[in-house]
Formats: sequence, C-alpha cells, structure tokens
Amino acid sequence: MREVCLSFPEAVEVISHGSPDFRVRGKTFASYVVNHHGDGRVALWLNSPAGAQDHYSKSQPRHFFVPPYVGPRGWLGVHLNKGLSWQRVAELVRQAYEKVAPPALAKSIGATIAIKLPVAALSAEQIDPLKSRRAKAVLAGVRKLVADWPEVAEDQQFGSPVWRAGKKTFLWLHADRSAAVTGRKQPRLQIYFWVGVGAQGLMTTDPRFEIPAYLGHQGWIAFDVSRDCDWSYVRGLALGSYRHFALARMLKKLAPHED
Repeated sequence: MREVCLSFPEAVEVISHGSPDFRVRGKTFASYVVNHHGDGRVALWLNSPAGAQDHYSKSQPRHFFVPPYVGPRGWLGVHLNKGLSWQRVAELVRQAYEKVAPPALAKSIGATIAIKLPVAALSAEQIDPLKSRRAKAVLAGVRKLVADWPEVAEDQQFGSPVWRAGKKTFLWLHADRSAAVTGRKQPRLQIYFWVGVGAQGLMTTDPRFEIPAYLGHQGWIAFDVSRDCDWSYVRGLALGSYRHFALARMLKKLAPHED
C-alpha cells in the first residue's frame, strides 16, 4: 500500500487511530485498515469520486464494500486479500488522490505505478492478534478469573472481549491491531481496569502500565500482559474494578474469599 499511495506527488503517510492514512496537503485520500473493530477485513478505504461507492459495492460486493464512519460521505472500501488485481487497486487509489489533490498536482502524476500482488499474505494472527496463542491463553485466564463473580457476562466491544458487571463494563482485553502494519510478530496485549484518576499517576511509574486512549480520562489503566502475567496481581485489579461498577446486590453475593 505504501508503494502505491506514496507514488503520487507530495503524498505523505500519517498514523490516525492506529492505522496509516495517506494524505496530500492535509487531505486524506486513502486509509489502510486491518481488522477494524474485529471485522476481519484487510482493507483500503478510499475517498473515491461521487457514485463510485454505490457502483462498485453493488456490482462487485466480493471486492468492495461501504466502510464505517466515512461510508456516508461516499468513501469506498476495497478488500485487499480477495484477489483484486493490485494494478486495479493502484488505479482506484489514483482516482481518490485526484479527487482531493490540487489540480496542478493531479495533472503532474504521469503513468500509474505498475505493481504486482505481494507474494506473502498476512497470517491469521496478523489480521486478528486475538487469535495468537498468547492471546488465547490470556483470554482463558481472564475467563477463569471472573467465572464465579456474580452477574458477570462476557461481551464484545469494538471487536475486543469485555466483561460486564450487570450492564457496566469493568474489564477489557485489548490486542494491539497494528501488527499487520508494523510487521511486529508479537502483538501487544493489555488488560484494562478501572482504578480511578487518582491512582493512574502512581501506577504509570511501573512500565507495565499506561493510560489508554479514549478511556484514560475516565480512570482506566492498561496493564501489559504480552509476555507474562501475574494472575494474583491481575485478580486484585480486576476485583477492584468489578467492585466499582457492581451493584450492592452483586457485592453481597461475592464469595467470602473475594471480600
């Protein structure tokens, strides 16, 4: 994708929401998105010309789709691992670039870059790091940890496993989905807990902790379990988070050793 998108005049790459965006003079014409919120897609989102989204998504649904968020603005989703010619992809990217680039830059492109389909495909773990052996082991450990707590249910949120106390999320297993972009073999795994804003500063002196995006201002902390996990430590953090969100009737049902 970089070879294609950066072949156009003044095109640059920036990271936005964990995915590479390709822009020209501040305007995005393409985004490379892998497994967005657990959708399993290896995809390109293109700021395509008017009518392209409707035409392609309806006539060739195997290769094209309406992406979330930007779909209502006419963007086109392109599957990159379902056999579509990369020369065709390059032509579609060119159209998106020409839509947002200043006319002088658009006219200076020249011939579209010639590119062949990459030989190596992304592995299942690169597309979805929750399928890695380590992630499966951590997931099993969390399930065992909270199995007996009153009114706990596992759910999915933004493609990640979460656990709720009643209707309130108190635990979150997050896998860094940028492995397919960075080429990193070992995805970073984190467990999110609520600890309160007051505790965050002290906890982040330990390099295993960081304040997560989006949730951090609400008092959440992220604990890195990519390589090892002290389950007794995790249990204490998880229990504290559970107790914060659980209703009084749930707390009364906690086993004595959890009190």
